[in-house]
Amino acid sequence: MSALGRTVSVLRAGAQLIRRGPQHTFIRKAGGAPHIVAQYRQPPQITKHQKFRSELLSGFMWFWILWHFWHDSDAVLGHFPWPDTDAWTDQELGIPPDDE
Repeated sequence: MSALGRTVSVLRAGAQLIRRGPQHTFIRKAGGAPHIVAQYRQPPQITKHQKFRSELLSGFMWFWILWHFWHDSDAVLGHFPWPDTDAWTDQELGIPPDDE
């Protein structure tokens, strides 16, 4: 194919693109749900459904923690009796006598 033939085919392709006009760009939605466009250095946009689910999950988490703390506090505080600090002597605590 000569240089003239290549030039003609390139011009023909360019003419076809010009005749078609602007092409329509379709925006795909993520699974039919509203698509949230990412924004640079902006906090994320949260839907009401996401906020409800997060508050429900955090509420259940705190219920679980407080319920088990109330009914099984030994898991946090330990499985031993607390020492009676009033019964300790000065010698056991390492406190020197008053006359020194």
